[in-house]
Amino acid sequence: MTLRLDDDGTALSITQGDLEILRYVYRPDNAQFESPRPYFEPLRDLAGHQVSLYRPHDHVWHKGIALSLPNAGPENFWGGRTFRRGLGYVDEKNDGAMVHREFTRLTADDGGVQAVERLDWITEDGRHFFSETRAFTVTVLADDTWVLSFSTAFTNDTDDTVVMGSPTTEGRDNAGYGGFFWRGPRSFTEGRVYTADGEGGDELMGVRGDWMAYRGAHDSTDAASTLVFTDHPANPGAPVQWFVRTTPFAAVCPAPFFATELPMAPGDTVTLRHAVAIVNGDTGVDGAAKTAGLAAAELAKLA
Repeated sequence: MTLRLDDDGTALSITQGDLEILRYVYRPDNAQFESPRPYFEPLRDLAGHQVSLYRPHDHVWHKGIALSLPNAGPENFWGGRTFRRGLGYVDEKNDGAMVHREFTRLTADDGGVQAVERLDWITEDGRHFFSETRAFTVTVLADDTWVLSFSTAFTNDTDDTVVMGSPTTEGRDNAGYGGFFWRGPRSFTEGRVYTADGEGGDELMGVRGDWMAYRGAHDSTDAASTLVFTDHPANPGAPVQWFVRTTPFAAVCPAPFFATELPMAPGDTVTLRHAVAIVNGDTGVDGAAKTAGLAAAELAKLA
């Protein structure tokens, strides 16, 4: 199914027919405290239901789906305060930005939408920190399913070893967030989580696996949607640990630095690849497993 791609100079809009299923904001106008960085928002299923949330009052740095990393050595590319061992959350004035430089590829055809982007990570005090190349594709698999495949390769351009971690590696239990992070709509609170071992809720925080799905309900319409996230077997620490919450809000993140730090020497590059399938309705565990396989196949096509 052919998708249309429009670029207004700050964001890419991807539509099927008259329905915008995805918007990628690559030049955000957020405050420095929110770590300005590109994000996918809104996301909608093919029935038109929104399955993401922008800048919620409880965590204004949450924005749809975004690559967000809270503990990159001394820097924070997540937003807000930084968790430090023995201190808790402190405002270190270290909220960096991921700055768009250029698209080196931007196409839309019968196979879907493809984008390749070059970015620089800039610290709050204005220093170049990392360089990044990211790529993503958007493909429609069926009348009720589409897939966002995402790849990033970021390189340590500093003269120091940068230790990638999370609040959990700094001492806060079950707070290993950081990576390809999704925040769901308010109505998705107390949704259901599906894994290869069955279904559950918040007790699945930190489990390992190749995929995880989240089913949420929409207000007013008696409808549901399921998001199926997949990790790539070549990612650091695979099978990944999953950060997941159903309460007090809906969130999923394949978190490669959940409980294990990864030192990046000068010049080292970390590559992460993930996909998320957005499905109309409730897939159940078996349907989520099948969709995860389809999404993994799409992700494998992304170099």
